[in-house]
Amino acid sequence: MQNSDTTKYIIHAKIKADGVIERPDVIGAIFGQTEGLIGADLDLRELQKSGRIGRLEVNIKSNMGKSMGTIDIPSSLDKVETAVLAASLETIDRIGPCIANIGIVKIEDVRSSKRKKVIERAKQIMSEMFDEMLPESQEITDEVRQSLRIEEIMNYGKDNIPMGPNVVDSDAIIVVEGRADVLNLLRYGIKNAIAVGGTNVPQPVADLCKKKTVTAFTDGDRGGELIIKELLQVADVDFVARAPDGKGVEELVQKEILKSLRQKIPVEQAFDYYQVSKKRRFAIMDATRKKLGGKSERASSHETEIEQPEEEPEQPIDQIVEPEKQKPIREVVEEAPKVVPKEVKQNVFQEHINQLSGSLSARMLDESNNIILEVPVRDLATALKDMNGNITSVVFDGVITQRIVDIASDKGIVNLVGAKIGNLVKTPTSIHIEASTAL
Repeated sequence: MQNSDTTKYIIHAKIKADGVIERPDVIGAIFGQTEGLIGADLDLRELQKSGRIGRLEVNIKSNMGKSMGTIDIPSSLDKVETAVLAASLETIDRIGPCIANIGIVKIEDVRSSKRKKVIERAKQIMSEMFDEMLPESQEITDEVRQSLRIEEIMNYGKDNIPMGPNVVDSDAIIVVEGRADVLNLLRYGIKNAIAVGGTNVPQPVADLCKKKTVTAFTDGDRGGELIIKELLQVADVDFVARAPDGKGVEELVQKEILKSLRQKIPVEQAFDYYQVSKKRRFAIMDATRKKLGGKSERASSHETEIEQPEEEPEQPIDQIVEPEKQKPIREVVEEAPKVVPKEVKQNVFQEHINQLSGSLSARMLDESNNIILEVPVRDLATALKDMNGNITSVVFDGVITQRIVDIASDKGIVNLVGAKIGNLVKTPTSIHIEASTAL
């Protein structure tokens, strides 16, 4: 008998006969008419005795004087020998007294079928059994760390607003959208974030913003923009930061969080960017000046806007988001640059001014005022830092801040033209600064 464990192939054939035949007739014809045909090594009787050929399975049905059926022959021979044996079956032309015809349908590779079963079973094992196994070492670490972060999260006020443990004691806070954002910042050691829970900013958060240096940090989508607009209208915000376009704060990794906070813009520039009304703008700016003037020395000494994370970033956090020390208003006014009348230079850049109006974009120009690069205003500082070419002028639809002036000075920029000029403490004599109301 053939051992099914050693079967490699199965020969599948069809049989037709012009007359009534039965199973013994077919088996006798196969053994008798192939004997000596393909050599002693492939004699069916000897192969069956040695177990290299299994039991022949023959199914025959007769109807209206005709017989039809199938033949299945298990084989543990190699491919070549199995193919020769199969071909020999097609030489049989008579079975008993009847004319017959045998045709090979296919040769099935049993091992291939077993492989498919192995694959399907392996998939089942992976989905059902491995899910119950313990996580890997890194997953264990992350899980423990996450549980600690959840334990650290606290609630603020009667409304149970989610916040980090250092919000109350810190001079600087980060206002984010929801609880998941606070948890993600906690993951990277930033413990001074508080959530607003949507576009309806809670009054306790608005009141808290009056006492702190505030950075609004929202998602890079339409919802994040709406929250910023509301914060600018109801709260005293000092800086605005956004997650990359299409991403939420809760999805960011440490590198992306720090980069977004480095690229924050002052509230004065955010007013123009988000088109806050002038009446509300001046009210908030006055409140912000009083707030910074009252605690700038304390905020700049020890507290920073972001707590030091557990894993040290490339650049110290306090160099990224610490509020700038504010000078008294009188000193700022005395040191403010004398703006050159627009008539002196405006005509040179008038075409660029007109084209950029309302676009919130910036252009970097060469000596002939040809455009070298055009970027969004929010990316201007980063783009200037990366430039190593022959840029001589910058025209942009935004507020000229001290940071832009400092970077332009380092890059040797000659002309700096913006929509408005912010509170500049110092300006190099080598830079011509111009404010154009046309932008």
